[in-house]
Amino acid sequence: MNIGKKVSVPLAAVVASVVLLGCERPPPEIVQNGYRGLGMEQNYNPRLLEASLKDNMPPAAIPPAAEGGAKVSDVYENVQVLSDLTVAEFTRTMVAVTTWVSPKEGCNYCHVPGNWASDDIYTKVVSRRMFELVRDTNADWKDHVADTGVTCYTCHRGKPVPEYVWATDPGPGQPSGMKPTGQNYGASTVAYASLPYDPYTPFLDQANEIRVIGQTALPAGNRTSIKQAEWTYGLMMQISDAMGVNCTFCHNTRSFFAWDQSTPKRTTAWYAIRHVRELNQDYIWPLNDVLPESRKGPYGDPFKVSCMTCHQGVYKPLYGAQMAKDYPALQGMPKAAEPAAEAAPAEPAPAEDAAPAQQKL
Repeated sequence: MNIGKKVSVPLAAVVASVVLLGCERPPPEIVQNGYRGLGMEQNYNPRLLEASLKDNMPPAAIPPAAEGGAKVSDVYENVQVLSDLTVAEFTRTMVAVTTWVSPKEGCNYCHVPGNWASDDIYTKVVSRRMFELVRDTNADWKDHVADTGVTCYTCHRGKPVPEYVWATDPGPGQPSGMKPTGQNYGASTVAYASLPYDPYTPFLDQANEIRVIGQTALPAGNRTSIKQAEWTYGLMMQISDAMGVNCTFCHNTRSFFAWDQSTPKRTTAWYAIRHVRELNQDYIWPLNDVLPESRKGPYGDPFKVSCMTCHQGVYKPLYGAQMAKDYPALQGMPKAAEPAAEAAPAEPAPAEDAAPAQQKL
């Protein structure tokens, strides 16, 4: 009898310890982001939030450059993107970018030593296009980045290659007869859920339809399947993980599809998905021929960006720190609107491609 008691007490302690491992300390903070009574709220652990805030502190801005002086294009050769700057502002920008992208490697990460004008190093070709990416983002994608904008540091965080990039996943190394149809494979990209493990390629590189519910009644033309819904949920899991939020950050879970019951953040996300596609298609893919194999995935596609690349687990990159305002070199000019064509009016865009209406929340 005594032996049983001696065994049961340690066993109970072990069981209690295992149960408590699923708990977090201290009690979470709850932030309501929707109507009361709907459970539209975000849960934050103060201890983890404090650590996250420290990890997302932006570097201090370099003091402003002196006004006036010669244009950089009159002093240096082969300056193609930042040619509108003064030498002082150009130098200040280069110093900042070096600390953001290659603090250990220094200037020679993107320049041939002793020949600043040379394009004989692939990183210079890439960085030139990345300057255009940042400028165009700050000028033309305010529906996504607002006036906060982005800088090189938003993604790079002191690393030559951003920590969170992706390439098309070939899937688990299993015989073809046993290979799962895109899912049932433990993948961090979908928070280890039983969902398709590559939500990036079809939605953040390609422009496949993101939909769960069909637009027509069965059986007439409704091609939306459970499988397609699972791919959509895989993307949503990735976005949720990237931003450190749950579904109710954008959606009212009583009706995921209803825009008039969603939060305004869903509109921002709509633009964000299309912005990320543009970055991958228009800026990164065209560089594939100059990138080395070490910057490509198993299928030879370049490392691309996703929500995680900038957000890195928080709902706003760097918790909304406005770094871009301190660097006028990174502020681009909005693209001029194309003149209206005189041809017959085009058919209206499909509902899923039209910009969402303003939310009622």
